[in-house]
Amino acid sequence: MTAMHDAQLVPLSTADKLRQDAETAAEVRALSNHPDVIALRVEKVRGFVDTLVWVGIFLGLAFTMVNVQTFAAAGAAMWSLPWLAAWLLDPMVSLVLVAVLRAEQITARYQVETGKWPHRTKWFAFLATYVMNTWKSWTELHVAGVVLHSVPPVLVFLAAETAPVLRDRLTEAVTRAAAPAFTGQPHEAVQDATPEPVQEPAREPVKRAPRKPKAAAKPARKLRADYLAEVRAAWAPGIEITPAWVRTVCPDISRGTSKNVADDLRAEVTATAEPAPFPSAAERREEAA
Repeated sequence: MTAMHDAQLVPLSTADKLRQDAETAAEVRALSNHPDVIALRVEKVRGFVDTLVWVGIFLGLAFTMVNVQTFAAAGAAMWSLPWLAAWLLDPMVSLVLVAVLRAEQITARYQVETGKWPHRTKWFAFLATYVMNTWKSWTELHVAGVVLHSVPPVLVFLAAETAPVLRDRLTEAVTRAAAPAFTGQPHEAVQDATPEPVQEPAREPVKRAPRKPKAAAKPARKLRADYLAEVRAAWAPGIEITPAWVRTVCPDISRGTSKNVADDLRAEVTATAEPAPFPSAAERREEAA
């Protein structure tokens, strides 16, 4: 017959409680710094930001629709063909703008350059909407009307320009957080391989404290001047200096920094370019002969 013994409940001491709290805190901190956890948090922030930006853009476009219809109808009778056709003008501009913004939402997520035409399309859509909204107020010099009808289109334009930048920075935050997971560096520090000194046989061996592992050196953060030096060495006459070319030379550079480095290198090349020497009179006579 097996003897059954009840477990004796011993209350934890203060040291044991603190030890458990320390272990729990260390585990929570390790998981909080995990790249996947950081990426998940950034994705939630990205979704929240996108939702607010899109709601603000759609509300602004809905506000401008009535003013654009009034501008396009030009006093036409209600329910007439010109009056009905005037309602198509604002959605035509707004749908193109929304399509460009949706495409930039994806390209900014993966930090892909879209070129100049999407930017020009946004500018044209904004200017067209702004002029059609404020034309009547400007012609009548109605200051309050100008202010009232300027706020929605300007806000839509600022949101359209700011949203890709915010998405690019959020993507860069995820990339920086996940960098240690993809660099292949070991998490454990390399142990010091220095041999222990030989103890003299006549003496009692001295107990030495265990050596602490050396912390892995963190890679130094590259500055703007470092990127400029790299692209300066890679540039050759005939190469067009653009942010996209800078990113091909320095894959780890961000989108905003690549533009600044491209501007700096372009200014250096322009400043160092020497004008062609003007031919002397003798040389001109020889060429004429």
